[in-house]
Amino acid sequence: MAPTILIVDDNKELVSLLTSLFEDAGYAVVGASAGKPAIELGKSRPVALALVDLLLPDMMGFHLAEALVAARPGLSLVFMTGVFKGARHSKEALTRVPSALFVEKPFDAKQLLETVKGLVPLPDGAAATAPADNPDFEVELEVDFEDADQEAMELTGRIKVTGGGDITAELSGATLTATMPPRTGSVPPPTPLPTPLPSTPARLAPPGTFRTGQLKDNFPGLITAFYLLRETGELTCRKGQVKKVVYFEAGQPVFALSNLAADRFGQFLVRVGKIKPEQLADVAEVAKKTNRRTGDVLVERGLLRETERLYFVGQQVKSIIYSLFAWPEGEYVLTFQEKARAESIKLDVFPANFIARGVKKLYKPERIARLVRPEDRLMPSQHPPYQLSELELERWEAALLPRFDGTHTNAEVLALAQRPEHQVRAFLAAMLSLEVLVRRDV
Repeated sequence: MAPTILIVDDNKELVSLLTSLFEDAGYAVVGASAGKPAIELGKSRPVALALVDLLLPDMMGFHLAEALVAARPGLSLVFMTGVFKGARHSKEALTRVPSALFVEKPFDAKQLLETVKGLVPLPDGAAATAPADNPDFEVELEVDFEDADQEAMELTGRIKVTGGGDITAELSGATLTATMPPRTGSVPPPTPLPTPLPSTPARLAPPGTFRTGQLKDNFPGLITAFYLLRETGELTCRKGQVKKVVYFEAGQPVFALSNLAADRFGQFLVRVGKIKPEQLADVAEVAKKTNRRTGDVLVERGLLRETERLYFVGQQVKSIIYSLFAWPEGEYVLTFQEKARAESIKLDVFPANFIARGVKKLYKPERIARLVRPEDRLMPSQHPPYQLSELELERWEAALLPRFDGTHTNAEVLALAQRPEHQVRAFLAAMLSLEVLVRRDV
């Protein structure tokens, strides 16, 4: 019988990713997002090891650990904590539970798995979770869909990418506006595309085990979970017929694909005004006849310089990922892979700044109003996944943050901010999504 692992963390997306990691390895897993339900699970299940966040919303992790050990003597314990957090809690945890091990966030998922195997080995013959098919989440690349909800998007003119081996380049250009695609009045039936090149598989489907869930304001949390695990894998999101895949390497979002017509490279260049629709139509015809990439033909025709391709591919990838912040609902599936999609051009972007900009620019006012309520009192998180020094904050944002100490309502702080209300609300929504600020329990 496979050993059971209890995972306790208030980041539900992190619990989901860790559950996939250990189930894939062959363990049984139960999870909780707070201490009290974790205690009940520890009493009712044959838990062999508990992986516990040191700072939980309803109690300290070491208080939970003491309760679990009292219920199950001999239980192995691993605390999760942040490298930049105060040492006081860690020292107290070591005093109270001297046998426990510590891992610091962000941590390497594979190293964590090896640590757990050392404490609770899998029995001989234990099998990892068998691969499973998930056809609903295949991303058909032969099919283009039009999305009536696609919106205009502003993209900063600075981008950092890696390409051509170990080369990293920081490229600058004018701020781009990816305009709304032309309206056709209705979503057309699927349109066949040219046969993809051998390097581009016809479909992108999870090749093994996967975990599904609902998108509901938690896209930022999923990005953060990959970052905290330094995990490599894929996050596929679906809304109706539209499906988009974000690829991660070592916790960083590096590439993205979509079956949305407006997200195609050629269409993207039209949307940002780099080429004209009639030029794209001509290039697409040549690409179809010669079975080549649109970008290759654009370079050949002199419509795109080779150096520009690196820049615009990076911007295209950014736009696909950013567009997912505009999805308040949908479905997702996550899978782990040894290596993200083998693309020669990859983004090099810190997840926290990606999240902050995505929330501030793509969340609609009514969504922000739902997340940032006037009566709420916000305060600094005891265990933020990112350091403030890692965030790119405007001067007024950095000056405003100390006001959120749990004693003032959002309405009171907004009245003192001397900034447009919608701008401050969007900033607060971003800080909540990053777990830099949390709501104070009243």
